[in-house]
Formats: sequence, C-alpha cells, structure tokens
Amino acid sequence: MSRSLIVLPDDTAEAIIGPINAATKSVNIRMFLFTSEALVEAVVAACKRGVAVRVMLNPARRSGLNENETTREALVAGGVEVRDSSPAFALTHQKSMVIDDRIGFVESLNWEDRDLSETRDYAVVTTNALEVSEMIRCFDCDWAREPFTPDPASKLIWCPDNGRARIASFIDNTHHSLWIQNERYQDTVIIERLVRAMKRGVHVHIMARQPHKLKIEKLVEGVGGLRILNDVGAKVRRLRHLKLHGKMLLSDEKRAIVGSINLTPGSFDSRRELAIETDAKHIVERLSDVFQKDWKNSHPLDLSDKGLLADLDKSGGVEKLGIPPR
Repeated sequence: MSRSLIVLPDDTAEAIIGPINAATKSVNIRMFLFTSEALVEAVVAACKRGVAVRVMLNPARRSGLNENETTREALVAGGVEVRDSSPAFALTHQKSMVIDDRIGFVESLNWEDRDLSETRDYAVVTTNALEVSEMIRCFDCDWAREPFTPDPASKLIWCPDNGRARIASFIDNTHHSLWIQNERYQDTVIIERLVRAMKRGVHVHIMARQPHKLKIEKLVEGVGGLRILNDVGAKVRRLRHLKLHGKMLLSDEKRAIVGSINLTPGSFDSRRELAIETDAKHIVERLSDVFQKDWKNSHPLDLSDKGLLADLDKSGGVEKLGIPPR
C-alpha cells in the first residue's frame, strides 16, 4: 500500500513519533512551528543513534515572533543539523517529513502539542517512489537555496509553483459533491471556481473558522469569501469541540487533497506549501467518515450582519465590513 492516512487527534502523536523511532538511515523535516517536546526528544534520539537528521525551520512569523528558537537550540545541542527555511519565500508553511529516503509525510499539522491533541489535522503518508524522491529533491533545493521545478506527473502540489492551478482544476473536475475543511477562504480564483461548481449543481459543504479568528487586515477577504459562498448556496459551518486546522478537499467521495495550503493568495503566491492529491479508496473513505462526524459536531456559521457583529464584538474590525453599527 503506497499511501496511508493519519487523522489527529484520533491517531495520537504516536503516529508521528513511532516512524521517527524506527528510522535507520535519515530523517528530513520541514516545519512551520515545531515546539512539541516529545517530538524534539524523538528527533534528537534518532540523531544520537546515528541517523542523519536535517531540520528546516521557518525562522519567524510575519510579525517577527520566532516560536521555534527553543526547539532550534535543543536540536543543535543534540547534534541535529538545523537551517532556516529559504528566504525565497515570505514564509515556509510546509509541514513534512521524509524517513530513510522512502517514506514521505505530507502534513497539515504543525509539530505543536495542540496540533497533536486539540485540532482536526491530517497527514498522508506515501511510499510512492516518485513522490518521495520529489520531496527529497525540493528539500535539497531549498536547503541549498537553489531553484526547484515540480514534476508535472507527480500528485504532489507545491506553492508557489502550481498550487492555485492544481486546486482550481480539482474543483473544476468535481461533478456532484465537494467537502472542504480550511481555515481561510480568501483567494478570488478559488472562490470563483467554487461558485461555478455550485452553479453547475455541485453540493458544496464548507467548514471554516469563525471570523474573529482572522487577522483584522484579512477580514474583508475572509468574510467576503464566506458570505459569497453562503449566498450562492454553500453550507458553511464551524467545528465544535475541536479546533479546525486541517486543510482538506474531498471531491465526489473519490478524490482528495490534503496538505498545508490555505485557500489564500499568500499561500498560493509567496509561501512554500505542500499538499498531495490521492484517489486511494481507503483514504477517501476515512476522510469522508471524519468529515461526516465533524459535520454532525458543528454549527452553522452565522454570516448575517447580526451574527458578524456578535462574533467580532471583542476582536474588532467590523467597521471594515461596511456593516451599520447596532
């Protein structure tokens, strides 16, 4: 079986730690946020038993906050080779790992305790030789600050290379149903494709985070995108009991995309991101089961003027949306 699926928090951190503990040759990790002590310990232990470990960390958020510094110090002290992600990108938001040059992990989750225990997140594990070799090639290119070109025959989806085109095509080739989990819906091209899908009869079910979770400077795009989709008939909900962090699209219960890509211009145009498309029946079926369970544990997202005023009451920014005050 060339692919498998990890669902968090259901499968627990052991689904990530176990394979690291089993590594015998090499581990290459690329991570946006890496703060889990359990994962730091597993990576350092691999290095100490002779595994060649390289870790590429995003150096800081756009605000300048560097949440990875403590981890960097611990890894370096443990003998791990650590580098900042490539400055060619505004951020490296990709979350991935390759073990022993033969097992690739394409993840939506950061290596933080909350992403392992409190958020809905996913990882697709692949042993497909083309996909794993491409992940290694991109890692090596970004590590060395050299250009990288994706393989057009690969099921991997890279930003800023081909992400928008591949996801737009995925939506365009949907005929009956499209289920999406994503934090943000801000990219005009993707919104357009979703509207067109609904116009041709596709049933679109969307899970998103509440508007007050958006940065104030992104409220106009984020709320506007969701309201447009809601107005043309998409069902829009917010998850209860778990935080939504996973990025997943499921088309016609036959094809899926899982990875780190938010549906935003920044993700598509200026960030290093990675996702994977798959039609593996066992993965699609499990994603469908998880989505259906999450849908039952969700509430409609109130995108009316009244609902937005209530949601944004404490976080502010409602004046940007042109909604008359109460």
